Amino acid sequence: MVDLNQLAEAIISGKVPAAVSLVKEAIEEGIKPGEILNNGLVAGMNVVGVKFKANEFYVPEVLIAARSMQNAMNVLKPELQKQGVESKGVVAIGTVKGDLHDIGKNLVAMMMEGAGFEIMDLGVDVKPEQFVEAARKGANVICMSALLTTTMPSMLETIDALKEANIRGMTKVMVGGAPVTQSYCDEIGADGYAADAASAVDKAKELLEIA
Repeated sequence: MVDLNQLAEAIISGKVPAAVSLVKEAIEEGIKPGEILNNGLVAGMNVVGVKFKANEFYVPEVLIAARSMQNAMNVLKPELQKQGVESKGVVAIGTVKGDLHDIGKNLVAMMMEGAGFEIMDLGVDVKPEQFVEAARKGANVICMSALLTTTMPSMLETIDALKEANIRGMTKVMVGGAPVTQSYCDEIGADGYAADAASAVDKAKELLEIA
């Protein structure tokens, strides 16, 4: 019988072949896809998030763990869809207009997916209307990232565009990135700010009132 704790450990240590193999074995043994997701992949990424917050893991370790999670997720996804396992919510994420930095954005996207969210990755240099379109398509949370102070005003432009489209109330807006602060988040009327990828997952759960 596959021990899902071993799967979680494979995720934490970034062992891609072991993670993929354990997911395949668990599926063959008839373990429910939701159990594999929550007790293996999500459990592993939760530990990674805790270690990252405590400065026991740094960006390279998180990226390695996230890669193992993504590879394992690719095997598990068809089974989750067959079983109709619900995602925790849809997160649309992108680096704002004029900004081409994507490491932080990618890290948040991986951590969110590892926590059971469905990801709409809009990429970099994302215009306000693209975020509006994502909200129209059902994004429960919009995550905007900026690494340059010069591109931060695009966050306010996006919130204004959501208001103009009369869909601001349909989605939660989160902001983050090196120059972004809680006070800037408050100033532009965003719903949440996260200083790092692990905090972003916690904030998204809090905003959507997910345990």
